[in-house]
Amino acid sequence: MLRVEELHVEVEGKRVLQGINLAIRDGEVVYLLGPNGSGKSSLIQTIMGNPKYKVVSGSITFNGTDLLKLEPHERAQRGLGIVYQIPPKLKGVKLRELLRRLTHMYGTSMEEVEELAKKMDAYKLLDRDLHVGFSGGEMKRAEILLVYAQRPKFILLDEPDSGVDLAGLPVIGEAIRGLLEDGEERSALVVTHTGHIAKYLSGSLAYIMMEGKILCCGELQKVLSDIEEGGFEACMNCVMAELMCYDRAA
Repeated sequence: MLRVEELHVEVEGKRVLQGINLAIRDGEVVYLLGPNGSGKSSLIQTIMGNPKYKVVSGSITFNGTDLLKLEPHERAQRGLGIVYQIPPKLKGVKLRELLRRLTHMYGTSMEEVEELAKKMDAYKLLDRDLHVGFSGGEMKRAEILLVYAQRPKFILLDEPDSGVDLAGLPVIGEAIRGLLEDGEERSALVVTHTGHIAKYLSGSLAYIMMEGKILCCGELQKVLSDIEEGGFEACMNCVMAELMCYDRAA
């Protein structure tokens, strides 16, 4: 479904991604871990087409289509969706109205979105300006509602468990799982520091990114255990070739 090959990216002349290779199959959930500043969010933003991120070389294809030739809205129309880590605040834009527009655009059900909002204790957010004065957990709930309205084939989840308290994490996790497992074959790339969100989702493959490079991959729980024991620095000595991880998903 998604293939990233030898991707090099710059932001304001600074190289933030260096030769990224990544592949995710149809219906697969893959995790991306790494310390702050390692390039995880840069990869998410580049895949989605943020113009701030300049692709120097390499390619990104989605179901055989060259994404680099498409504008962000065209990528969304092809089936890409994103849950932002820190979404923009939009004064004067009510969440309910934006959801209505999205359900009309993508042919989805506003009634189902409102029902999900009730399940997530987010119904009270619908008539507020988007993300203005929202807590971390409320932002995540709103972002999930927005992506739920689009029903994308592939979801980019940028730290969906950050800023969410322990009571809210099961709510967020169950909502994401419901979207991924609603009968359609959906895939996801999940950026996470802690891996806590994985308790509620499928998928067991984790990639490790540091300094703009993917170092290795492995089984998620083993990777988390190694990080807990030796920190991300231990990944610098990982003997698993990143290319092997890329090829396994070809």
